[in-house]
Amino acid sequence: MKLGAVIITMGNRPAELRALLDSVALQDGDRIEVVVVGNGAPVPDVPPGVRTVELPENLGIPGGRNVGIEAFGPSGADVDALLFLDDDGLLPNTDTAELCRQAFDADPELGIITFRIADPETGATQRRHVPRLRASDPMRSSRVTTFLGGANAVRTRVFAEVGGLPADFFYAHEETDLAWRALDAGWMIDYRADMVLNHPTTAPSRHAVYHRMVARNRVWLARRNLPAPLVPVYVGVWLLLTLVRKPSGPALKAWFGGFREGWTTPCGPRRPMRWRTVWRLTRLGRPPVI
Repeated sequence: MKLGAVIITMGNRPAELRALLDSVALQDGDRIEVVVVGNGAPVPDVPPGVRTVELPENLGIPGGRNVGIEAFGPSGADVDALLFLDDDGLLPNTDTAELCRQAFDADPELGIITFRIADPETGATQRRHVPRLRASDPMRSSRVTTFLGGANAVRTRVFAEVGGLPADFFYAHEETDLAWRALDAGWMIDYRADMVLNHPTTAPSRHAVYHRMVARNRVWLARRNLPAPLVPVYVGVWLLLTLVRKPSGPALKAWFGGFREGWTTPCGPRRPMRWRTVWRLTRLGRPPVI
């Protein structure tokens, strides 16, 4: 199985990027071809053999990753699977790529693998980085219904069948949008605790656009993918959860601005999942209303 890797960067973490590239080069098995996408920024110096693409403007996380996918041919067809890695992450083990190959080879229905993210200092995994409701044990591998954007591997046939990431999302929930489309097409997603990406512990709210994008994209996600009766249920549940969490005044104002934007702006093509996919999500522990 031939692997490639896509890394997007804003050019502001050259040392971390170089360490990540070195960790990819040290992976066991056949060489992994790497594409680094400068998302509206120049790409720092990279080792020989690493391809680069510099975009004139920041297309956001999904838009930048889509450019990286197409650098491997239409829908990434030049390789069998692509690793997507955050530019400040690091693969601490040399067998991660081989484990990916073995997992995809062993399970023809497996479309996406999401890695365990661990803090390099403490080894701890944040609950939000375990993509299931029962997240208390990050060392337990399982089938899941979504994946982590900067620590995953995707079989390129998934992109060929269901399309790429939703570029208009810019930031937040683009992984779940792709995951739901993949599950609806019959693919499965695994969380693998033995495939590790080291990444410093951070809060998602560090991004200035966090609250607006989370709210807007949550509505877009429902409008694009859910059967009509579930759209108000899903959005209503997340509205209640947001209020219960008692965000600050400015955060709540930004959230409601994004919530309103989600209903009043185009969300892209609507392709509601089948009810059997709703049942599959429910059996996997994450009905699409939570």
